[in-house]
Amino acid sequence: MRFYELHSVPDESSRYTGDYSINHKWGLPGVHCPTCDASWGSISEAYPSVDLSGLPEAKQLEKAWLEEDFSKFERLRAMVRPLVPASARLTPGTRFGPLVGSARGTFPQLYLLYAWMVIIRREALEQLQAEGLRGLKGCRTELRFRQRNAPELLELEMELHGSSHPDCLPPGGREPCETCGGYDSGLSKPPLLDKASLPEHLDLFRQRDRHGVIIITERFADTLRRLGFEEYALRELPVR
Repeated sequence: MRFYELHSVPDESSRYTGDYSINHKWGLPGVHCPTCDASWGSISEAYPSVDLSGLPEAKQLEKAWLEEDFSKFERLRAMVRPLVPASARLTPGTRFGPLVGSARGTFPQLYLLYAWMVIIRREALEQLQAEGLRGLKGCRTELRFRQRNAPELLELEMELHGSSHPDCLPPGGREPCETCGGYDSGLSKPPLLDKASLPEHLDLFRQRDRHGVIIITERFADTLRRLGFEEYALRELPVR
């Protein structure tokens, strides 16, 4: 089985006019980690199916902020933990709930936002699911369109699986920070996937130890080509 990194195409080469101003409804704050000394806040992990409206702190989690008190971040993360998939890392900046905001224009069947978020039209998701692709979980969005015949856009929720092979890591390997869960982003060599870490039950997932990398299987890639999907690019990732 081959695996590919899913990329967006440059905006200037697109024939679609989609534009947006969006964010997820809730999120963990960014924070400075006292252990690894990194400041985290960028979003590369999102769970749009997770509803935090029942939490007492839900209103606070609607805003984006940098939390100076790491113990407070830990309390918020522990509160959210029972509501998310088992594979979730819950690094600082992780987002939850539906996308809210406004959108306009035309969108392709499959659309990558910020290189790490996949938006899909309802009918396109149903096409892919009918082909038997595994792990495609479409979540509703709350985007406002000021146009007729607006598309129904969903966000794909992706689990975290798969690690870099030791042969492409710096000397001594690379482990997540025991406090914040973040990974040092550097690789000493071109990316190489560890075969033993790859899921056998999914055709789409995020790489666990590389921020924002979306991986699809050869089966998924072949289906996209055969059905004529547009506005995406693929890079094959070697496996060992």
